[in-house]
Amino acid sequence: MFSRLHLLLILIGSLLISLPAHAHVGSPDAYYEGMAGPYRVLVVIQPPAVVPGVAQIQVRSLDGDIGRIEILPLTMQGPGASLAPRPDTMQHSTVDPKVFSGSLWIMLRGSWKVQVQAEGTHGKGEVDVPVAAVSMTAARMNSGMGAMMSAFGLLLAIALIGIVRSANGDAQLAPQAGISASLKRRSRVGTTIGILVIVLLVSGGYLWWGVEARANELMVYRVPHLDASLRAGNKLQVKLENPNGPSFKDPDWQAFWAQTIKGNDLVPDHGHLMHLFLVRLPDMKSFWHLHPETANYQDFTASLPAVPGGHYQIYADIVHSTGFPETQVGTIDVPSEEGEALRGDDSGGASLAASDRVAELSDGYRMAWERDSSPLHAQQAILFRFRVEDKNGKPAGDLENYMGMAGHAVFMSDDGKVFAHIHPEGSVSMAALTMAQAAASDAAKMPAMNMPISAEVSFPYGFPQAGDYHLFVQVKRAGKVETGVFAAHVLP
Repeated sequence: MFSRLHLLLILIGSLLISLPAHAHVGSPDAYYEGMAGPYRVLVVIQPPAVVPGVAQIQVRSLDGDIGRIEILPLTMQGPGASLAPRPDTMQHSTVDPKVFSGSLWIMLRGSWKVQVQAEGTHGKGEVDVPVAAVSMTAARMNSGMGAMMSAFGLLLAIALIGIVRSANGDAQLAPQAGISASLKRRSRVGTTIGILVIVLLVSGGYLWWGVEARANELMVYRVPHLDASLRAGNKLQVKLENPNGPSFKDPDWQAFWAQTIKGNDLVPDHGHLMHLFLVRLPDMKSFWHLHPETANYQDFTASLPAVPGGHYQIYADIVHSTGFPETQVGTIDVPSEEGEALRGDDSGGASLAASDRVAELSDGYRMAWERDSSPLHAQQAILFRFRVEDKNGKPAGDLENYMGMAGHAVFMSDDGKVFAHIHPEGSVSMAALTMAQAAASDAAKMPAMNMPISAEVSFPYGFPQAGDYHLFVQVKRAGKVETGVFAAHVLP
């Protein structure tokens, strides 16, 4: 009974808890590799699980020539995009001098960016990294803390009752005087009234806190679920879940998300309003990256290629005009039937075999995962590097930009509960990154799009939890999109 009331006393501490979830399904952290002026950095942002809350930020200097870093939070839009408190200075790691760590308060739900201001041997430079901030859980007190706070509350209530009793009894006596019968009655009456008042206050606080807790739970962000169906002509139709629709009944929730997420406010992310991924479970050998079309920003249609029959997990990546990214999820059972040829930027494969080191491509080419023998661990930021070679083992010389960048990658757990669409710049959406860096005064701060392509491509990322994963790495070679598939086992 008392645990809810006294939860208020430790609310700030509860907000610091970090739990996994968010726009990339089950993979909340934001990873970015790029330039902060003249400095190449790897930025990792762990958003708070509850907003308001504290985001943890780590910056690694990849060149090792940064002496000081300051960070500050800015909203993507509105007055907060230019007005912010004084920046916080990040602390040097005692283990690795190239690593800086710090934290920032995120006070409101929505689209934010963290501005990283670096200073070192080449002067000053900065970069803005987008991050989506929503409450992914409602903070709760554990049973042990609840029992302890309840005991303290009970002691305080007993002490307060004792004070009321004394104030209406012994405290009224002169020194050495005995208590009279009338004073005893007054003490009993006062004590009874005091007990009733305390019980009413505690009960009222308990009920009030319950109402607030239920209202807060309604504001928790839940991964949207789309509807998927197959239509005549081998057409896949997906209908996005609208957060302002009838399934979300709380008015405050609807009012907030009306400013952050709308059903018709999507913006292109490297050329497409939606990036739709189909992965057959449980074998994960059939993987497709499609780009449906829409007339109303809610119903999307794609022509399926020759997709083998089976049960498919669907992930639909979209970005709202506020810079807020979402991944909506769904499932569909596909019968074995013929489909249309891949066209445009659509890509994928029907019989992809996973490898731990080298993936076979077409025409004798192969893709090698450049990694050492050390085990992979969860919550560890890594630059995943892949090299494309010809049949003679030489670096491929005919790679092209694929939708404006060197490659795309999907990191997905074998159970489908973790999904992240990654680019060479990181896990942040390119649309949000462009918005965050729109005010950049020099080209070095903007995402590197349509740059010359080498035979190597890298992706910054960190597995959110232990388990078995598949890595789908896509590059474009000689006009054709190739998909290399790798298996990874991740330790805690």
